Amino acid sequence: MDYMHSNQVKIALCKGSHLRITGIRHNSVNEAHQWKNRNQHARHFSVSSSALISFGKAGGSREKHVSLQDVAELVKNKQCTRIVVMAGAGISTPSGIPDFRSPESGLYHNLQKYDLPYPEAIFEIDYFLHNPKPFFTLAKELYPGNYKPNYAHYFIRLLQDKGLLLRMYTQNIDALERVAGIDPSKLVEAHGTFATATCTVCYRKYKGEDFYTDIMNEKIPQCFVCTGIVKPDIIFFGEQLPQRFFMYMTDFPLADLLIVIGSSLEVEPFASLVGAVRSSVPRVLFNRDPVGPFAFQTHRRNDVAELDDIIVGVEKFADLLGWKEELKNLIDKETEKLDLEKSKK
Repeated sequence: MDYMHSNQVKIALCKGSHLRITGIRHNSVNEAHQWKNRNQHARHFSVSSSALISFGKAGGSREKHVSLQDVAELVKNKQCTRIVVMAGAGISTPSGIPDFRSPESGLYHNLQKYDLPYPEAIFEIDYFLHNPKPFFTLAKELYPGNYKPNYAHYFIRLLQDKGLLLRMYTQNIDALERVAGIDPSKLVEAHGTFATATCTVCYRKYKGEDFYTDIMNEKIPQCFVCTGIVKPDIIFFGEQLPQRFFMYMTDFPLADLLIVIGSSLEVEPFASLVGAVRSSVPRVLFNRDPVGPFAFQTHRRNDVAELDDIIVGVEKFADLLGWKEELKNLIDKETEKLDLEKSKK
């Protein structure tokens, strides 16, 4: 079992592991344990327009069946203005990047060609220091610039442009959020980023772009000062979480809407953040399958799950919000800009 340590938290990153995090509400820990205990026996079911949501006070509220449209109305009526987004690998698969766990096509399945002792070794710091070649071979494929943001990324960008995005928490290391124009101040890259890099010997800091040529030429980047191996600031198993991750302690209690896009909600502590918002806050899932607390038969009354292709679900939400044309114009403008920048390289 691999652990990350810091002076604030001790956490296990393996699937279904025991979790204790100071600052996250107890109900999030309970949900994590419920998911662990029920995952193999619970019947998965679809929660969509028939989900229950409560708009009144606890204990005396009237429940009503709602669809995604009810959440859209809350946003349009400015009742949700501090939106937190949680995103996993599924948000990037429409851009052509494989997720981690899909049979036959997932990243861990495809890592067999690197002759690893086991797939997760490619993201273990001890293995990296022993043999960094497999990681940098993979990094060449995942490196920012190889893929373009998709509709879901630009939907979050539009939330930002409208002043509605409190923060985006992402598990991804592909930097497509940055490419889409989401300001780094609005981002928490829970598993790190290629945007910066650090020497593993003298800890000198670099910009990720300083080693773009080396990585594209399948050379292991070396420090300009001590010649040590320079590693992109991706969080490996066995490393500390970035300090920005702990912004959840203030962000999630402030949030008035939580949107989860394309996450399996299996990797801790990220998965348990879904339970850190207040119980009165609507939570919306865009995913093919019900995951985490959205798969519970005792899910919160204000949970809504759009179980479909992620882009289809987000397009539906944008349409309900009346943003479809505005979002199309943003995508056309940003895609043209990216194409122009690529032609200059």
